[in-house]
Parts: sequence; C-alpha cells; structure tokens
Amino acid sequence: MSLQWNLIRKLPPDCFKNYHDLQKLYLQNNKITSISIYAFRGLNSLTKLYLSHNRITFLKPGVFEDLHRLEWLIIEDNHLSRISPPTFYGLNSLILLVLMNNVLTRLPDKPLCQHMPRLHWLDLEGNHIHNLRNLTFISCSNLTVLVMRKNKINHLNENTFAPLQKLDELDLGSNKIENLPPLIFKDLKELSQLNLSYNPIQKIQANQFDYLVKLKSLLEGIEISNIQQRMFRPLMNLSHIYFKKFQYCGYAPHVRSCKPNTDGISSLENLLASIIQRVFVWVVSAVTCFGNIFVICMRPYIRSENKLYAMSIISLCCADCLMGIYLFVIGGFDLKFRGEYNKHAQLWMESTHCQLVGSLAILSTEVSVLLLTFLTLEKYICIVYPFRCVRPGKCRTITVLILIWITGFIVAFIPLSNKEFFKNYYGTNGVCFPLHSEDTESTGAQIYSVAIFLGINLAAFIIIVFSYGSMFYSVHQSAITATEIRNQVKKEMILAKRFFFIVFTDALCWIPIFVVKFLSLLQVEIPGTITSWVVIFILPINSALNPILYTLTTRPFKEMIHRFWYNYRQRKSMDSKGQKTYAPSFIWVEMWPLQEMPPELMKPDLFTYPCEMSLISQSTRLNSYS
Repeated sequence: MSLQWNLIRKLPPDCFKNYHDLQKLYLQNNKITSISIYAFRGLNSLTKLYLSHNRITFLKPGVFEDLHRLEWLIIEDNHLSRISPPTFYGLNSLILLVLMNNVLTRLPDKPLCQHMPRLHWLDLEGNHIHNLRNLTFISCSNLTVLVMRKNKINHLNENTFAPLQKLDELDLGSNKIENLPPLIFKDLKELSQLNLSYNPIQKIQANQFDYLVKLKSLLEGIEISNIQQRMFRPLMNLSHIYFKKFQYCGYAPHVRSCKPNTDGISSLENLLASIIQRVFVWVVSAVTCFGNIFVICMRPYIRSENKLYAMSIISLCCADCLMGIYLFVIGGFDLKFRGEYNKHAQLWMESTHCQLVGSLAILSTEVSVLLLTFLTLEKYICIVYPFRCVRPGKCRTITVLILIWITGFIVAFIPLSNKEFFKNYYGTNGVCFPLHSEDTESTGAQIYSVAIFLGINLAAFIIIVFSYGSMFYSVHQSAITATEIRNQVKKEMILAKRFFFIVFTDALCWIPIFVVKFLSLLQVEIPGTITSWVVIFILPINSALNPILYTLTTRPFKEMIHRFWYNYRQRKSMDSKGQKTYAPSFIWVEMWPLQEMPPELMKPDLFTYPCEMSLISQSTRLNSYS
C-alpha cells in the first residue's frame, strides 16, 4: 500500500486492521507527527515499512509489537531525538534499520538490539550523536553493517565494537574523532570495509590495523602525520584504499587500487604522470645543458677585454647547467621506475638520491639568482653612476663569485643537516623540489622555504627590475643631452629590447613561483600539475635563456660566427683553386651589449671593465650599450 505524498498527520489505532496480508506499506513524505501505539496492530505479514520524510519526534515503546515479520524499517529524515530498546519490541525479524538524518544526540546505554536479534544493517548517518557507549551494541552480534558517518562523535571506548564480531563494514567518516584507542578494532576480524575519512585524527598507532586481516577497502581521507608502511603491511587482502594525499599511496605499495592515483606530478605508474612532462623533461634538460656547455666551451675563443665579466658569465653558465643535470636525473629515474613507480615512491622520496638532486636544483637556482643580481648591480653602477664607479679588481670579483657559490651551497644543503628540524624537506613530491608548503612540513621547514622564495629570490627580482629600469632611463636621459644624437631612436629601441627580454624572462620564471609560494602560505590547495609545470617548464627558463641573452646574441659572438663562416668559405674557395691559405686568429672585443664600436673604443688601454666607460662621451656610451 502506497500512501506517499499526502497530508496525513496522525496514525490512529487500528487504522490498518483490515489489511492482514499487507506486506509493504509506504508512508513517506507526509506530515505525520504522532503514531498510536496500536497503529500497526494486525499487520502480521508486513515485511517493509517506510516512514521517511515525516515529522515524527517520538516512537512509543511497543509501537511495532505486532510486526514480527518486518524486515525493513526506514525512518530517515524525521525529528527523532531519542530511542530506546523497548521502542523496537516485537521486531524479531528485522534485518535493516535506517535512522538517517534525525536529531538523535545519544544512543541508549543499554543493549540496543535486545529485541532485534537478526539485525544486520544499522544506519545512523546524519544525526548528532556525540559518543558511543560500551553496552550499546552488546546484543548486536549479527550486525554486519554499521554506518555512523556525519555525526559528532568525539570519543570512542576501546570495547565499543567488541561485540560486533561479524561486522563487515564500519563507517565512521565525517565525525570529530581525534584519537583511536590502540585495540579498538581487535575483535573485528571479519571487517572488510573501514571508513575513517574526514576526522581530525591526530595519530594512528603503527599496529592499529593489525587485526583487520580481511580488510579489503580502507577509506582514510585524513592527515596521518606518523604514516608508515608498518600500518598497512598486515592488510594483505586490502585491494582498495582511499587517501587524502597521493603521497600516502607509497606507504601501501601492495594495494591494487589507491586513490587519488596522481598528485599531478606523479602517478601510481610513473614518476612523471603526463606524457608531455616525460618528453619535455628531456627536451628542456638537453637545451639547458647544451646551451650552457656550448657557451662555456666557446668563451675561450672570444678575445674579451673584460676577462672578469667573462668569468662571471662562465660561472653563471655552470650554475644554469646544474639545472639541466637536475632535469636529466629526474628523467632518468622516471625511466627507471616506469610502470611501477608506486612500489618505489616512498623509498625514492626518502632516498639520498632525491635529497641530493633536490639540493642540486636549489643550488642552481640560488647561485643563478645571486649571479644575475651581481652582474646587474655592476652594470647599474657603471651606467647610472659612471664617475663614481670604482673599478673592481680581479681579487674582489673572484671573492664575490666564491662567496655566491658558498652561499648557494649553504642554502641548498642546510636542510640535509638536521632531519628533525626540516623533516623530509626535499622529499615532499616525486621531483624532489620544495616549491609549496605541505601540511606535513615542520614549521621550521616552512619558514626556511618562504625565506628562500619570498625573501632572497623576491628581493633579487625586485633589484633586477629596478636596476634595468634605471639603466634604461639613465641612457635615455644621456642621449637627450648628448651632442651626437644621430640614430638615437634606433639605438634606444635596441637597448630597450635587450633590457625588456632580460626582465621579461626573469618575470616569466619567477612571478609564477612567487604566486604559488604565496598561495601555499595562505593554505590554498595547489594542484600538483601546477608544480610539475613550474619545475619542468618555468623554473628552467632562465637557465635555458641566459646563454642566449648574455652570450649568443651579443655582438662579439655574432662577429665570431660571421668571421668563422667567412674564413671557412675563403679556405674552401682557395682549396678549390689549389692555393695555400692563412687564416687569421680570432680576436674580438666584447662589451655587453655591443653595437658598432667607434675606433677610439677599440684601444685596449681605454677601459678594461664597464665602469671605465665614464671616460667616453655620453653619446658613445649610448652606442656601446645599445
């Protein structure tokens, strides 16, 4: 009988007395507030009773006394505030009891299943229950499913579930449980599904799940600060596990299905989840290494009057080359773990290899940033204050370079010196780069990471942007007051383009990193795909483009290539005619950036460093820097 969606407010006595053979009664979505103790008298054949979506506040003891064959009792979405064992008197055949979305604040401190010996499924989801008492389930020995999610449970006794030895599924998700007694699951040897997700659990014992030998599905969308493989090793039948973080999957490598199956960087199969990442990690690393090694090798062939500047550029290329090596190593381990990364994930992120390769990336980044800042400040002083510029000697330049490298080593390797303070600083993800904060990081590690990215690097970026802006403004003002203003606009445009590209590549590299770091500091969840794009595509931008900006696009290098090609063609032409050739040696003057040099600037005794440009006219200075 279906009486759904009516305006029934009360169920009087004997209202169904003429329906002895009735098996199913649907009373959902009415306005029932009270039920007479004799309302269901005579329904001896009833097997399913639906009272959902009404306004029932109380059920009198014995109201179901005649329902001896009732198997399903659904009373969800009502206003029940309390229940007691006598409420269910007579329900000897009841298998399913659903009390979802009521306002129950506690369960009776008496055997709840006293009159429901066959009860298999009890659903109490969405109530206001604060705790579970030891005697509540003492008579529920046949219970196989217990759903207690979305309550306000904050405390569990160690023997709460002891009588439930046949329990197959236990759902305690979305409560306020902070601590689990060590032996709370010791009697649940038949349990196959356990849900503890969305609880503020602070710590899980290493042997917490030792007795759950038949567990197949574990839902744990929670932070586990002390997570370790020992917790899941006894669960040999576990086939499905649901964590809050992908990194946790590495602690249960024997589980066939682990969710989430990726953090955007890595997946269960591969260290680098995306095929695009796996291809471009090799492309970017090859370009970065080749470009910087090429510049290092070609520098001796450029006869530079500014040897100290050339030394700084070679040092910068060495630092940038380390970034290419870092990407090569990541690509290599991706190949090594291909198809079975999750089996090695935890060992990899905790390994010395990961710590060292992460240190290498930070070393490259910090040395490169400091060197670019040093080179920029040298140019800034010489251009903006040409008459105050003090020529730096060889000893001072070498000292500065050594100090920069020492600083880089200290910044990169300090996190390896104190594991208790920094924890696994570099091993928070598969690419071993500590870009954004993890909740598992120590406070000291978070402060240290912020100090590097939003302290040192942000300050360096601001200095570089300000310096290049000031340099361009100074040269522009000098050109306006100069007597020789021919080709002024053209030269300023050349200078503006070069300065723009230097600042633009710095901004392209660092602004996304600053934004990601700042958002992580505000506890904004950062998708792993962003981290992987930053590490593989954005972070190496400076390392890949620095050789182009500081060497390959400069006038001396172009002249060298042009002369080499000219001599090659001349030699080939002479050889074809059978004449002996004499190729001149390569000698070029380098000033960065260089345009056509007037004859007076070609004299080596005029200047040996950019600072000595104060000896030439303002117009010539514009020429030489455009």
